[in-house]
Amino acid sequence: MELHGNPTLNKRFLIAIGITITILVAEIIGGLWTGSLALLADAGHVFLDVFALVLSFAAMRLSLRPADSRHTFGYHRFQVLAAFINGATLLLISIEIFREAWTRLQAPEPILAGPMLVVAVVGLAANLLVAFTLQEHDHDDLNTRSAYLHVLGDAISSVGVIAAGVIILFTGWYWVDPLVSVLIGVIILSGAWRVLRESTHILNEGMPRGVNAEQVRDAIQATAPGVSNVHDLHVWTIRPGFVALSAHVVLDDQALSQAQPAMDAIKTTLREQFSIEHTTIQLECAQCNDGALICTPSTAPVMLDLHGHDHGHGDAHDHDHAHDDEHDHEHDQPEAERTHLHTVTSTIARVGEG
Repeated sequence: MELHGNPTLNKRFLIAIGITITILVAEIIGGLWTGSLALLADAGHVFLDVFALVLSFAAMRLSLRPADSRHTFGYHRFQVLAAFINGATLLLISIEIFREAWTRLQAPEPILAGPMLVVAVVGLAANLLVAFTLQEHDHDDLNTRSAYLHVLGDAISSVGVIAAGVIILFTGWYWVDPLVSVLIGVIILSGAWRVLRESTHILNEGMPRGVNAEQVRDAIQATAPGVSNVHDLHVWTIRPGFVALSAHVVLDDQALSQAQPAMDAIKTTLREQFSIEHTTIQLECAQCNDGALICTPSTAPVMLDLHGHDHGHGDAHDHDHAHDDEHDHEHDQPEAERTHLHTVTSTIARVGEG
Protein backbone atom coordinates (compact mmCIF):
# COMPACT_ATOMS: atom_id res chain seq x y z
CA MET A 1 0.00 0.00 0.00
CA GLU A 2 1.40 3.37 -1.00
CA LEU A 3 -0.03 6.39 0.74
CA HIS A 4 0.95 8.87 -1.96
CA GLY A 5 -0.89 6.69 -4.50
CA ASN A 6 -4.04 6.47 -2.35
CA PRO A 7 -5.17 9.96 -1.24
CA THR A 8 -8.53 8.52 -0.12
CA LEU A 9 -6.86 6.38 2.51
CA ASN A 10 -4.77 9.36 3.58
CA LYS A 11 -7.93 11.41 4.14
CA ARG A 12 -9.64 8.55 5.97
CA PHE A 13 -6.81 8.26 8.44
CA LEU A 14 -6.96 11.96 9.23
CA ILE A 15 -10.75 11.81 9.67
CA ALA A 16 -10.40 8.77 11.94
CA ILE A 17 -7.82 10.55 14.10
CA GLY A 18 -10.08 13.62 14.47
CA ILE A 19 -13.15 11.57 15.44
CA THR A 20 -11.19 9.45 17.91
CA ILE A 21 -9.76 12.49 19.70
CA THR A 22 -13.31 13.80 20.13
CA ILE A 23 -14.39 10.45 21.63
CA LEU A 24 -11.43 10.53 24.02
CA VAL A 25 -12.29 13.96 25.42
CA ALA A 26 -15.97 13.02 25.84
CA GLU A 27 -15.27 9.74 27.63
CA ILE A 28 -12.69 11.22 30.01
CA ILE A 29 -15.14 13.95 31.04
CA GLY A 30 -17.99 11.44 31.28
CA GLY A 31 -15.97 8.92 33.28
CA LEU A 32 -14.83 11.50 35.84
CA TRP A 33 -18.35 12.92 36.10
CA THR A 34 -20.18 9.59 36.55
CA GLY A 35 -17.43 7.75 38.45
CA SER A 36 -17.60 4.79 36.02
CA LEU A 37 -14.44 2.70 35.82
CA ALA A 38 -15.80 0.97 32.71
CA LEU A 39 -16.11 4.33 30.99
CA LEU A 40 -12.63 5.40 32.09
CA ALA A 41 -11.26 2.03 30.97
CA ASP A 42 -12.88 2.59 27.61
CA ALA A 43 -11.37 6.10 27.54
CA GLY A 44 -7.95 4.53 28.16
CA HIS A 45 -8.52 2.29 25.18
CA VAL A 46 -9.59 5.30 23.09
CA PHE A 47 -6.38 7.10 24.05
CA LEU A 48 -4.48 4.13 22.67
CA ASP A 49 -6.64 4.32 19.55
CA VAL A 50 -5.45 7.88 19.00
CA PHE A 51 -1.87 6.84 19.66
CA ALA A 52 -2.20 3.84 17.33
CA LEU A 53 -3.74 5.84 14.50
CA VAL A 54 -1.15 8.63 14.70
CA LEU A 55 1.70 6.11 14.94
CA SER A 56 0.39 4.04 12.03
CA PHE A 57 -0.08 7.13 9.89
CA ALA A 58 3.48 8.33 10.65
CA ALA A 59 4.90 4.86 9.99
CA MET A 60 3.22 4.67 6.60
CA ARG A 61 4.63 8.05 5.66
CA LEU A 62 8.14 7.02 6.71
CA SER A 63 7.90 3.65 4.95
CA LEU A 64 7.42 5.45 1.63
CA ARG A 65 10.94 6.84 1.76
CA PRO A 66 13.10 5.22 -0.94
CA ALA A 67 15.91 2.79 -0.17
CA ASP A 68 19.37 4.31 0.25
CA SER A 69 22.95 3.16 0.80
CA ARG A 70 22.37 2.66 4.54
CA HIS A 71 18.89 1.11 4.32
CA THR A 72 18.99 -1.07 1.21
CA PHE A 73 15.54 -2.60 1.88
CA GLY A 74 14.01 0.83 2.43
CA TYR A 75 12.03 1.81 5.52
CA HIS A 76 9.27 -0.79 5.43
CA ARG A 77 10.09 -2.01 8.94
CA PHE A 78 8.73 1.24 10.41
CA GLN A 79 5.25 -0.20 9.88
CA VAL A 80 6.14 -3.39 11.75
CA LEU A 81 7.73 -1.40 14.59
CA ALA A 82 4.58 0.72 14.84
CA ALA A 83 2.46 -2.43 15.08
CA PHE A 84 4.74 -3.82 17.81
CA ILE A 85 4.47 -0.59 19.82
CA ASN A 86 0.69 -0.61 19.40
CA GLY A 87 0.54 -4.17 20.69
CA ALA A 88 2.76 -3.32 23.68
CA THR A 89 0.59 -0.36 24.68
CA LEU A 90 -2.52 -2.55 24.47
CA LEU A 91 -0.86 -5.04 26.80
CA LEU A 92 0.03 -2.35 29.35
CA ILE A 93 -3.43 -0.79 29.41
CA SER A 94 -5.11 -4.17 29.91
CA ILE A 95 -2.89 -4.85 32.94
CA GLU A 96 -3.84 -1.46 34.44
CA ILE A 97 -7.56 -2.17 33.84
CA PHE A 98 -7.27 -5.52 35.66
CA ARG A 99 -5.53 -3.85 38.60
CA GLU A 100 -8.13 -1.12 39.00
CA ALA A 101 -11.04 -3.55 38.47
CA TRP A 102 -9.76 -5.72 41.32
CA THR A 103 -9.74 -2.69 43.63
CA ARG A 104 -13.29 -1.71 42.59
CA LEU A 105 -14.61 -5.27 43.04
CA GLN A 106 -13.43 -5.23 46.63
CA ALA A 107 -15.05 -1.84 47.26
CA PRO A 108 -17.70 -0.91 44.62
CA GLU A 109 -18.33 2.82 44.23
CA PRO A 110 -21.59 4.59 43.31
CA ILE A 111 -22.01 5.39 39.61
CA LEU A 112 -24.30 7.78 37.69
CA ALA A 113 -25.73 5.20 35.33
CA GLY A 114 -27.81 7.59 33.20
CA PRO A 115 -25.01 9.93 32.04
CA MET A 116 -22.73 6.89 31.74
CA LEU A 117 -25.17 5.39 29.22
CA VAL A 118 -25.39 8.58 27.18
CA VAL A 119 -21.59 8.93 26.88
CA ALA A 120 -21.19 5.22 26.05
CA VAL A 121 -23.81 5.37 23.27
CA VAL A 122 -22.14 8.41 21.72
CA GLY A 123 -18.75 6.67 21.97
CA LEU A 124 -20.09 3.52 20.31
CA ALA A 125 -21.53 5.49 17.39
CA ALA A 126 -18.26 7.34 16.87
CA ASN A 127 -16.18 4.14 17.13
CA LEU A 128 -18.34 2.41 14.54
CA LEU A 129 -17.89 5.42 12.25
CA VAL A 130 -14.11 5.24 12.60
CA ALA A 131 -14.12 1.46 12.05
CA PHE A 132 -16.21 1.93 8.90
CA THR A 133 -13.75 4.60 7.73
CA LEU A 134 -10.78 2.22 8.02
CA GLN A 135 -12.44 -1.05 7.02
CA GLU A 136 -11.16 -0.96 3.41
CA HIS A 137 -7.51 -1.17 4.50
CA ASP A 138 -5.06 -3.69 3.07
CA HIS A 139 -5.43 -6.77 5.31
CA ASP A 140 -1.83 -7.78 4.55
CA ASP A 141 -0.68 -4.51 6.14
CA LEU A 142 0.04 -5.36 9.79
CA ASN A 143 0.47 -1.71 10.69
CA THR A 144 -2.95 -0.53 9.49
CA ARG A 145 -4.59 -3.71 10.76
CA SER A 146 -3.23 -3.09 14.27
CA ALA A 147 -4.79 0.40 14.26
CA TYR A 148 -8.07 -0.99 12.90
CA LEU A 149 -8.16 -3.64 15.67
CA HIS A 150 -7.64 -0.89 18.23
CA VAL A 151 -10.77 0.91 17.01
CA LEU A 152 -12.83 -2.26 16.58
CA GLY A 153 -11.94 -3.42 20.07
CA ASP A 154 -12.99 -0.05 21.46
CA ALA A 155 -16.38 -0.35 19.77
CA ILE A 156 -16.87 -3.72 21.48
CA SER A 157 -15.81 -2.12 24.77
CA SER A 158 -18.48 0.57 24.32
CA VAL A 159 -21.11 -2.17 23.98
CA GLY A 160 -19.92 -3.56 27.33
CA VAL A 161 -20.15 -0.15 28.98
CA ILE A 162 -23.71 0.29 27.68
CA ALA A 163 -24.69 -3.13 29.04
CA ALA A 164 -23.18 -2.26 32.43
CA GLY A 165 -25.02 1.06 32.48
CA VAL A 166 -28.38 -0.59 31.80
CA ILE A 167 -27.87 -3.20 34.53
CA ILE A 168 -26.77 -0.61 37.08
CA LEU A 169 -29.65 1.72 36.17
CA PHE A 170 -32.29 -0.95 36.89
CA THR A 171 -30.62 -3.00 39.66
CA GLY A 172 -28.10 -0.76 41.41
CA TRP A 173 -25.44 -3.50 41.15
CA TYR A 174 -22.33 -1.31 41.08
CA TRP A 175 -20.02 -4.33 41.00
CA VAL A 176 -21.12 -4.91 37.37
CA ASP A 177 -19.00 -1.90 36.33
CA PRO A 178 -15.59 -3.39 37.32
CA LEU A 179 -16.73 -6.80 36.01
CA VAL A 180 -17.39 -5.31 32.58
CA SER A 181 -14.00 -3.58 32.83
CA VAL A 182 -12.35 -7.00 33.21
CA LEU A 183 -14.15 -8.23 30.08
CA ILE A 184 -12.92 -5.14 28.22
CA GLY A 185 -9.38 -5.88 29.46
CA VAL A 186 -9.62 -9.45 28.14
CA ILE A 187 -10.67 -8.17 24.69
CA ILE A 188 -7.78 -5.70 24.64
CA LEU A 189 -5.33 -8.36 25.81
CA SER A 190 -6.43 -10.75 23.05
CA GLY A 191 -5.81 -8.13 20.35
CA ALA A 192 -2.47 -7.19 21.90
CA TRP A 193 -1.30 -10.81 21.84
CA ARG A 194 -2.14 -11.28 18.15
CA VAL A 195 -0.38 -8.08 17.08
CA LEU A 196 2.68 -8.70 19.28
CA ARG A 197 3.01 -12.29 18.09
CA GLU A 198 2.99 -11.40 14.40
CA SER A 199 5.17 -8.28 14.67
CA THR A 200 7.74 -10.12 16.81
CA HIS A 201 7.83 -12.95 14.27
CA ILE A 202 8.59 -10.48 11.47
CA LEU A 203 11.20 -8.57 13.49
CA ASN A 204 12.85 -11.93 14.20
CA GLU A 205 13.22 -12.53 10.41
CA GLY A 206 10.53 -15.21 10.40
CA MET A 207 9.05 -16.87 7.33
CA PRO A 208 5.59 -15.89 6.05
CA ARG A 209 2.65 -17.67 7.66
CA GLY A 210 1.97 -21.10 6.17
CA VAL A 211 5.39 -21.46 4.51
CA ASN A 212 8.42 -23.47 5.61
CA ALA A 213 11.88 -24.10 4.19
CA GLU A 214 11.11 -27.68 3.11
CA GLN A 215 8.13 -26.56 1.00
CA VAL A 216 10.23 -23.95 -0.81
CA ARG A 217 13.07 -26.41 -1.45
CA ASP A 218 10.74 -29.10 -2.78
CA ALA A 219 9.03 -26.61 -5.10
CA ILE A 220 12.35 -25.45 -6.55
CA GLN A 221 13.58 -28.99 -7.13
CA ALA A 222 10.28 -30.09 -8.67
CA THR A 223 9.90 -27.29 -11.21
CA ALA A 224 13.39 -26.16 -12.25
CA PRO A 225 15.24 -28.35 -14.79
CA GLY A 226 18.58 -29.80 -13.74
CA VAL A 227 18.38 -28.85 -10.03
CA SER A 228 19.96 -31.58 -7.89
CA ASN A 229 19.94 -29.84 -4.50
CA VAL A 230 19.09 -26.63 -2.61
CA HIS A 231 20.97 -25.52 0.49
CA ASP A 232 21.71 -22.43 2.61
CA LEU A 233 18.10 -21.38 2.05
CA HIS A 234 16.86 -18.22 3.80
CA VAL A 235 13.34 -16.80 3.54
CA TRP A 236 12.31 -13.82 5.66
CA THR A 237 9.60 -11.17 5.86
CA ILE A 238 10.51 -7.49 5.52
CA ARG A 239 6.89 -6.57 6.19
CA PRO A 240 3.63 -8.41 5.44
CA GLY A 241 3.44 -8.72 1.66
CA PHE A 242 7.17 -8.15 1.12
CA VAL A 243 9.16 -11.41 1.37
CA ALA A 244 12.83 -11.94 0.45
CA LEU A 245 14.77 -15.12 -0.33
CA SER A 246 18.37 -16.18 -0.79
CA ALA A 247 19.55 -19.70 -1.65
CA HIS A 248 22.33 -21.81 -3.15
CA VAL A 249 21.02 -24.02 -5.96
CA VAL A 250 23.11 -26.96 -7.16
CA LEU A 251 22.72 -27.76 -10.87
CA ASP A 252 23.49 -30.96 -12.72
CA ASP A 253 26.36 -30.93 -15.22
CA GLN A 254 24.97 -28.90 -18.11
CA ALA A 255 25.85 -26.26 -20.67
CA LEU A 256 25.88 -22.59 -19.77
CA SER A 257 22.87 -21.91 -22.02
CA GLN A 258 20.74 -24.20 -19.80
CA ALA A 259 21.39 -22.22 -16.60
CA GLN A 260 19.17 -19.26 -17.47
CA PRO A 261 16.01 -21.37 -18.09
CA ALA A 262 16.59 -22.99 -14.69
CA MET A 263 16.87 -19.58 -13.06
CA ASP A 264 13.71 -18.34 -14.80
CA ALA A 265 11.78 -21.44 -13.69
CA ILE A 266 12.90 -20.96 -10.09
CA LYS A 267 11.85 -17.32 -10.01
CA THR A 268 8.47 -18.10 -11.59
CA THR A 269 7.81 -20.86 -9.05
CA LEU A 270 8.72 -18.64 -6.09
CA ARG A 271 6.56 -15.80 -7.37
CA GLU A 272 3.47 -17.86 -8.23
CA GLN A 273 3.46 -20.36 -5.35
CA PHE A 274 4.85 -18.27 -2.48
CA SER A 275 4.51 -14.61 -3.62
CA ILE A 276 8.27 -14.15 -3.23
CA GLU A 277 9.45 -11.42 -5.60
CA HIS A 278 12.82 -10.38 -4.14
CA THR A 279 15.30 -13.24 -4.66
CA THR A 280 19.06 -13.71 -4.65
CA ILE A 281 20.06 -17.14 -6.01
CA GLN A 282 23.57 -18.52 -6.37
CA LEU A 283 23.95 -21.33 -8.93
CA GLU A 284 26.61 -23.97 -8.23
CA CYS A 285 27.98 -27.01 -10.03
CA ALA A 286 28.75 -29.02 -6.89
CA GLN A 287 27.79 -28.87 -3.26
CA CYS A 288 30.07 -26.41 -1.47
CA ASN A 289 29.30 -27.49 2.08
CA ASP A 290 27.60 -30.33 3.96
CA GLY A 291 24.40 -29.85 1.95
CA ALA A 292 22.29 -28.66 4.88
CA LEU A 293 19.09 -26.91 3.88
CA ILE A 294 19.55 -24.37 6.67
CA CYS A 295 23.00 -22.77 6.79
CA THR A 296 25.27 -23.51 9.76
CA PRO A 297 28.58 -21.67 10.24
CA SER A 298 31.73 -23.55 9.22
CA THR A 299 35.03 -23.30 11.09
CA ALA A 300 37.13 -23.49 7.91
CA PRO A 301 36.57 -22.18 4.38
CA VAL A 302 35.60 -24.71 1.74
CA MET A 303 37.53 -25.09 -1.51
CA LEU A 304 36.54 -26.88 -4.70
CA ASP A 305 39.41 -28.65 -6.51
CA LEU A 306 39.48 -29.51 -10.20
CA HIS A 307 37.95 -32.93 -9.55
CA GLY A 308 34.88 -31.43 -7.81
CA HIS A 309 35.87 -32.67 -4.29
CA ASP A 310 35.32 -30.39 -1.25
CA HIS A 311 38.32 -29.77 0.99
CA GLY A 312 38.78 -27.61 4.07
CA HIS A 313 41.51 -25.00 3.91
CA GLY A 314 43.81 -27.08 6.08
CA ASP A 315 43.27 -30.24 4.02
CA ALA A 316 44.45 -28.48 0.90
CA HIS A 317 47.99 -28.44 2.33
CA ASP A 318 47.99 -31.96 3.76
CA HIS A 319 48.57 -33.80 0.47
CA ASP A 320 52.14 -35.10 0.29
CA HIS A 321 53.08 -34.91 -3.39
CA ALA A 322 56.46 -34.28 -4.92
CA HIS A 323 56.76 -31.22 -7.13
CA ASP A 324 57.17 -33.35 -10.24
CA ASP A 325 54.10 -35.41 -9.38
CA GLU A 326 52.01 -32.25 -9.00
CA HIS A 327 53.30 -30.95 -12.31
CA ASP A 328 52.44 -34.19 -14.09
CA HIS A 329 49.07 -34.34 -12.39
CA GLU A 330 48.15 -30.85 -13.55
CA HIS A 331 49.09 -31.59 -17.15
CA ASP A 332 47.19 -34.88 -17.04
CA GLN A 333 43.99 -33.00 -16.15
CA PRO A 334 41.53 -33.56 -19.05
CA GLU A 335 40.84 -30.50 -21.14
CA ALA A 336 37.08 -31.10 -20.93
CA GLU A 337 37.13 -30.97 -17.12
CA ARG A 338 39.04 -27.66 -17.09
CA THR A 339 36.57 -26.27 -19.63
CA HIS A 340 33.65 -27.43 -17.45
CA LEU A 341 35.01 -25.62 -14.42
CA HIS A 342 35.38 -22.42 -16.43
CA THR A 343 31.81 -22.80 -17.71
CA VAL A 344 30.36 -23.21 -14.20
CA THR A 345 32.35 -20.26 -12.88
CA SER A 346 30.97 -18.11 -15.68
CA THR A 347 27.46 -19.35 -14.89
CA ILE A 348 27.72 -18.29 -11.26
CA ALA A 349 29.13 -14.90 -12.18
CA ARG A 350 26.55 -14.10 -14.87
CA VAL A 351 23.35 -15.59 -13.45
CA GLY A 352 23.84 -15.92 -9.70
CA GLU A 353 22.45 -12.46 -9.01
CA GLY A 354 19.64 -12.69 -11.55
